[in-house]
Amino acid sequence: MKGSWVAIGLVAVLLSGCAGSSPPAPQREQAAMDVADSPVIGPRWRLILLGTDERWSGNQPAWFEVAPEGGTLRLVGSDGCNRLSGQVELDDGNRIRIQNLASTRMACPNMAEAQRANALLENAYRYLIDDDRLVFFGRDSRVLGGFQRTSAR
Repeated sequence: MKGSWVAIGLVAVLLSGCAGSSPPAPQREQAAMDVADSPVIGPRWRLILLGTDERWSGNQPAWFEVAPEGGTLRLVGSDGCNRLSGQVELDDGNRIRIQNLASTRMACPNMAEAQRANALLENAYRYLIDDDRLVFFGRDSRVLGGFQRTSAR
């Protein structure tokens, strides 16, 4: 009888140790839902500033959109010359990671501007949204550029 109480006590101790090791599944799902509700997802964002004060001067607008696709977030857009596509990761700390950015390879008069737009997206680490403006920051907290929400498609 004494041995069975010891066994029950050991099982209780083991189970209590497991209970504190990770948050319950509903909390983790809630965090994922918050990211999926991010205002970055859905609208078209048109590039208006490179850095803090240099207006976009490309012949064509540079823009991007983020949409859910098969359990991931997909980026589509244009660098002002070529079409873009890639994958996006967001977290609830306003961090953004744009990966596997690919583009078509057309020659354009403003290739340097297009390359700067690509670099801005590839180096984005954090974002801030204020009304209809989206600002990307690098890992060093420097402003990489700013976008404006548009309704035009």
